[in-house]
Amino acid sequence: MERIPTARPSWNDEMRKAALETLDSKHWVKGPKGKQFGELFADYCGSLTAVPCQNGSSSLWAALKILEIGPGDEVIVPSYTFISTVTAISLVGAKPIFVDVEPDYWCVDLDSIKAALTERTKAVIAVHIYGQIYNPEIIKFCQEQSIALIEDAAQAHGAALETTGNEILMAGSLGDIGCFSFFPSKNMAVGGEGGMLTTTRDHLTELVKGVINHGRSPSLESMQLGSNLRMSEVSAAIGIEQLKNLDRWVERRRAIAQRYNEQFTNHPHLLTPKVRPNTRHAWHQYCLSTKYANQLVEHLDQHAIDARRYYQIPCHKQQLFAEHPQHGDELSNTNHLAKSLVAIPVMHELTDLEIERIISAVNSFSPV
Repeated sequence: MERIPTARPSWNDEMRKAALETLDSKHWVKGPKGKQFGELFADYCGSLTAVPCQNGSSSLWAALKILEIGPGDEVIVPSYTFISTVTAISLVGAKPIFVDVEPDYWCVDLDSIKAALTERTKAVIAVHIYGQIYNPEIIKFCQEQSIALIEDAAQAHGAALETTGNEILMAGSLGDIGCFSFFPSKNMAVGGEGGMLTTTRDHLTELVKGVINHGRSPSLESMQLGSNLRMSEVSAAIGIEQLKNLDRWVERRRAIAQRYNEQFTNHPHLLTPKVRPNTRHAWHQYCLSTKYANQLVEHLDQHAIDARRYYQIPCHKQQLFAEHPQHGDELSNTNHLAKSLVAIPVMHELTDLEIERIISAVNSFSPV
C-alpha cells in the first residue's frame, strides 16, 4: 500500500518549461521574472507592493528591520506558531512577548494582546495559523494604538476575510507588512525555498523593495539596512505558474476539509476544526483535536498515512528561551493545542481514493 504523505508539491509541464526557459535565458537573478511574480502576487493579494525573497523566515526579519524595530522594543507574538515567527524578533535585538491563542480558532487572542501591551510595544506579529484568518479586530486595535501589525501569512495563501460590505480582503493585505513562505509543503511553492513581502502602506513600498537588495534605492544608494534576500529568477518563474493554479488548489483543499468535517463530526474521540465566521480558510493544515493524539498518529501510521503533531513544544517553552521571563508561563490554550492537535493530509494533490482511505482510517480509530 502506497503511503499518503502530509504534503505533495505540485509540478507540471508548464512549471518545468518556465524553469528551463529561465535557465536557458542565463538571466538567473534580478530579472523580469522576479518583478513579474511580485506584481502578480500583489494583484492577487490586493496589496500595493509584493517583493519575492528567499524564504518566509527572512521576510519576517525584513519586516521588523523595515519598521526599525530593535533593542529595547517589544513585539507581541503568539507562542503557538513556528519558531521563526519568534526568532525573527530576537535576531533584530527586540524582545518577544508571548501571548495565548484563541481556544476555538487557534489564532492569537486579542484580549491577550491588549493585556500584554506596554509603552515599549512596537508591533504585533499575528499568524494565520494553518490557514485560518486571525481576528480582524486586531487590525483595528493596532491602528488605534499606533503599533505596527506584521501579518504572518506563511500558511495562508488563498485565505480571505469577507467584510460587512461584501468586500473580499485577501491574506497579505491584512496588516502593515505581510510575510509569506513558499516552502514545498505550502499551498503553493517555487521549486525550493522562497518567500514574499507585501505591504498596503504607501510609505513602506520603497522600503519593502529595498530591504531585500542590501537596502538600496533605485539609484543604487544604500538608504536602509538590508541584505541579499532576493529570490532567484528560476524560483520566480515557477511561482508565476503556481500562482495561476492557487485558487483551484485552495478550493480543492476546502472541499476535502468540508468532507472531513462531515465524516468526523460525530466521532466520539475527535473534535473537528472550526472556521471563523466571514472568512475563507486556506486549509494549509487540517487538524483534529483529541486527548489521544499520539495514539491517533500511530493508528494512521499503521494505515500508511502520515499525520503530524505540530508545535508540541510552544515557542516560549523552547530551550532557546530558557532565560526568558515567560519560559515557565502556562498559556492554557497554547498548551492544550500543543498536546491535542493532529494534522492529517489535506493537500490538493490528494486523489479521491486517498481521501476515502483517510476517512476510513480515521473513522476506525478507537483509542485504548
